[in-house]
Amino acid sequence: MRKVIAYERVEKPVLEDLQKKYDVHFFKNIDPKTDPEFLKHLHQAEGIIGLDLPVDHELLENAPNLKIVSNVSVGYNNFDLEQLDKRNIMATNTPGILTDTVADTVFGILIATARRIPELDHFVKDGQWDQNIESKHFGIDVHHKTLGIIGMGRIGQAIAKRAHFGFDMDIVYHSRTRKPEVEETYHATYASLDELLTQSDFVCLITPLTPETEGMIGKREFELMKKSGIFINGSRGKTIVEQDLIDALTNGEIAAAGVDVFEKEPTDPDNPLLKMKNTVTLPHVGSSTHETELKMSELAATNLEKGLNGGKPPNLIDPEVWKQLHKGS
Repeated sequence: MRKVIAYERVEKPVLEDLQKKYDVHFFKNIDPKTDPEFLKHLHQAEGIIGLDLPVDHELLENAPNLKIVSNVSVGYNNFDLEQLDKRNIMATNTPGILTDTVADTVFGILIATARRIPELDHFVKDGQWDQNIESKHFGIDVHHKTLGIIGMGRIGQAIAKRAHFGFDMDIVYHSRTRKPEVEETYHATYASLDELLTQSDFVCLITPLTPETEGMIGKREFELMKKSGIFINGSRGKTIVEQDLIDALTNGEIAAAGVDVFEKEPTDPDNPLLKMKNTVTLPHVGSSTHETELKMSELAATNLEKGLNGGKPPNLIDPEVWKQLHKGS
């Protein structure tokens, strides 16, 4: 029976189904570099399924039989793709499924930040609402404002859809390539990054984490934003320079921020962002609904089983690996 490692987050019905077909060993809250049980099974494993396992040179040196790694995530910055390609090991992710769920979360953060919903929720629950509220408690409108979206992939387009049709917002976007269909459907305007930052009332970052996007938003970019501007990060924590965001909020260079992701996760309890009233913070829950998590696990399992059984996984990150494996067949 083929050995499979399941790591951190695989939904229970999917895990139970895999356990009927394979020799599955589930690991959670362990150090994969030192845990003896994990390393023992890794040496024999043909497949890995899960979330955020660092699949790097060190791990692969201990996994001589590995055929496929299947992320329960659309992101795959935990994969060293160069090392995987070198060994002809298939790597997969779960795109598409979480698009609407993440877009809902990002737009929810945007509204919550603009209207100061978490702050005012605490205000009421702490018993401070003892008279009519004053202007110092007011938020700002979302409707008919300008939204700048950095990254116009599936999720960026879903956010644009909500903004345009639901809130009559003007859309400015920046991405590696222009998207004529997006411009036509949502009346969106393509702009350079600097133009987007200076024009937008809300700046939403929704790019994947790559060597090119790591730290792409920092001190210079925050200084370009409007002082009344609100920054929303729904991508990955390391796409921004977190300390520069803290400084921008502290110095009044921008008005507020909403983040679902952090440079270090879980973030430290003494992170200054957690103490700021003008910042909405979530624990990386963009795709975390019961429905979406189950669908992601199911798709990850499909990817895994296809790869283990000689088929072509539907969500190969690098199709060239498949071609190399089946060259001449």
